[in-house]
Amino acid sequence: MSALWSNARHALATGLTLVAAGLCGTGAAKSEPVDVELVLAVDVSLSMSPVELEIQRRGYAAALTHESVLQAIAGGAHGRIAISYVEWAGITTQHIVVPWTVIAGKADAERVAAQLSAHPPNSARRTSISAALEFGGDMFAESGFEGVKRVIDVSGDGPNNQGAPVTGVRDRLIGQGITINGLPLMTNGGFDSGYDVANLDRYYADCIIGGPGAFMIPVNDWTQFAEAVRRKLVLELAATPPLTDHAESSNPPVILAQAMSASDCLAGEKMWRNRYWMMDAQ
Repeated sequence: MSALWSNARHALATGLTLVAAGLCGTGAAKSEPVDVELVLAVDVSLSMSPVELEIQRRGYAAALTHESVLQAIAGGAHGRIAISYVEWAGITTQHIVVPWTVIAGKADAERVAAQLSAHPPNSARRTSISAALEFGGDMFAESGFEGVKRVIDVSGDGPNNQGAPVTGVRDRLIGQGITINGLPLMTNGGFDSGYDVANLDRYYADCIIGGPGAFMIPVNDWTQFAEAVRRKLVLELAATPPLTDHAESSNPPVILAQAMSASDCLAGEKMWRNRYWMMDAQ
């Protein structure tokens, strides 16, 4: 009986050891800490020409490898960020070009830039900023990282015209502690496609961006694009971003999120509904 009891105790101790080891293993698999988890959500709707799509890719690749951006990354508490790059258009078009990747130095940034240059971008129909935001929000749950900040950085040249109203999605993500920053592309030179809003920058400020420290940088000409992306990334990655935008008046301004909404946040949906007989061209 004594031998049986001894064997039973040994089996129990072995089992507890294995359970403890399993728990330790689970602890070791916790999310990797980074300073920022950043989703770059980039518009590829049909209103963008192939040349403009290439300008976007090159602009982001150049910005990510720029010394000022690398310094901002290095200045964080962890000295590393996790980034993903998603191209979006309508409610069913979200294409991950760069999956979650750590950038902790120049070599990492250059690998991401190479991924952006590997294949040409494709455009697709319609403009669903709300679906792009929902997709970006879902990506954080699968990132494998734990960021001090979680940011969706959305760029586009028109208002939401498909899918859920953008303000509801924005507010839900803000409630989860996610910041949404913007890069409104006011680059059509005054051309009205029938689906544009007159002041896209104001629309972005009132209807899209939000969360702790949210801001946007409007782009009025494609020659400003690379610099705007670079400035935006530095502000997003900086430990303490500036609260004003007057330091560099010659550059596109930084505009903070508005406390009150003044724009019609359903303007894109209304324009699409009123022109439903036209070709589905965005």
